[in-house]
Amino acid sequence: MLAQQTSCSKRFTMGSKPAPMPKLLYGTAWKKDATADLVFLALKAGFRGIDTAAQPRHYREDLVGAGVKKAISSGIIKRADLFIQTKFTSVDGQDPKNLPYNLNAPLEEQVYSSVESSLNNFRCTELDEPYIDSLVLHSPLRTLSDTFRVWKTLETYVPHKIRQLGISNTPLQLVDYLNTSPDITVRPACVQNRFYPSTGWEVDLRAYCREKSIAFQAFWTLSGNPQLQMSNNVHELAVSANVEVPVALYALVLGLEGISILDGTTNEAHMKADLEGINTVSEYARSDEGRHVWSKCLANFKRQIGEK
Repeated sequence: MLAQQTSCSKRFTMGSKPAPMPKLLYGTAWKKDATADLVFLALKAGFRGIDTAAQPRHYREDLVGAGVKKAISSGIIKRADLFIQTKFTSVDGQDPKNLPYNLNAPLEEQVYSSVESSLNNFRCTELDEPYIDSLVLHSPLRTLSDTFRVWKTLETYVPHKIRQLGISNTPLQLVDYLNTSPDITVRPACVQNRFYPSTGWEVDLRAYCREKSIAFQAFWTLSGNPQLQMSNNVHELAVSANVEVPVALYALVLGLEGISILDGTTNEAHMKADLEGINTVSEYARSDEGRHVWSKCLANFKRQIGEK
């Protein structure tokens, strides 16, 4: 197994590294027929990370690809500067009437078909060789052995077709297994989980990810946290830094370190405001005027969510 790891490391050249993961990733779930237009608007507004999935039940990955191609052909962005993330979703998370693979095929074949469909969706020109910056296992399968089979199949694409792997909707124990098992060659580079009270804002899992240099991607950050948006910490920062309340919450979550956030707004003005706002707060936090307010609000925010 050590030989396989060494070989993989040697093949991971500069040309096969993912683009940097932005602080805000544009989330494309439930955008339906508006997906292509919204992706284009998000890239035009300044987003440089896109999150999607080969799961027609909740995503239109083909239209995400169309929006990306339009932005590239319009000169808004180059493919090399864009972080594209998609997912493999098992049968349990799919609509059985609309799948990117054969329902009755072996797991390995399901992975091959799903990944190939994703690569085709992100083929920017007829001449280019498509690739995916990050491919996330949408959730663990019913058994550890099946999860292992899918992960090992995904490994065969790294680093040339897929730059890195991640996992979503997962407990800490599985992340640790993927990160430490001698039978795993490609370690998880990111974990994407809900950030909300029912999971204790994933305090322990996020601490593990920080320690192991695994990026944590938070979703449901706004919709799952109405009480955080109403908190004194968030409102004080919003008023002091002159940003909207959702932006202040995003900034405090990012202040926990090692985190990116999925932002799925469908409002073009909010797209720009979110991107500009987190930069505004960052500059405010470094200023003489804002350093104390930022430190106080962040410390109180950490206590509020039980951050150790």
